[in-house]
Amino acid sequence: MTHDDPTLDTPPDADAPLAEDDLRAEVADLRDQLLRRAAEFQNYRRRTEADRAEADRQARAAVLLPLLDVYDDLRRSLDAARRVAHQDAASPAFDALSQGVELVYRKFESTLERFGVTAIETAGVPFDVDVHEAVMQQPAPSGEPSGTVLAEVQPGYRIDDRVLRHASVIVAQ
Repeated sequence: MTHDDPTLDTPPDADAPLAEDDLRAEVADLRDQLLRRAAEFQNYRRRTEADRAEADRQARAAVLLPLLDVYDDLRRSLDAARRVAHQDAASPAFDALSQGVELVYRKFESTLERFGVTAIETAGVPFDVDVHEAVMQQPAPSGEPSGTVLAEVQPGYRIDDRVLRHASVIVAQ
C-alpha cells in the first residue's frame, strides 16, 4: 500500500451500513446525552437565578440596614412630639413641624415596605432567639410566663423572610 491509497484514510467498515440495533443504541445514547445536557443547563440556570436573588437581597440589606437607625430616630421624634402636644398646647409652628415629620416618617415607612422590610413582632410574644436579642431580664409585672417578651428596646426588622436587624427586647424571668 502506498500513501496515496484511499483505504488508509478511512477505518475499515466506515462505509458499511450500521446494523439497526447499533443505530438504535446510538440514538438512545445521543438522546440520553441530550437529556443530561438539558438537565445540567436547567440546574445551572436555577443556581444562577438563586445566586442573583441572594445577591439582590444582600445588596438591599446593605443599603437598608443603616437607614433603619434614621427611621427609628424619626419614630422617636414623633413620639416625643406627641408627648409634648398632650402636655400643653403646642404652637402652630410646632404643630406644622410635627405634621411634616409625620409625613416624612410615613413616606419612609411605605418605601421600606416596598423593599420588603417589615417590623418583627415583640411585645407579648414568646422570646425567639432567631428574631429577638435579649438585652435584659426582669420579673413579669402581670404574671406573664417566663420567656415572654415584655418590652421592646429597639425594633427589629425583616427583609422578606430574613432578619435584617434583631429586635432588642426585655424578657420575663
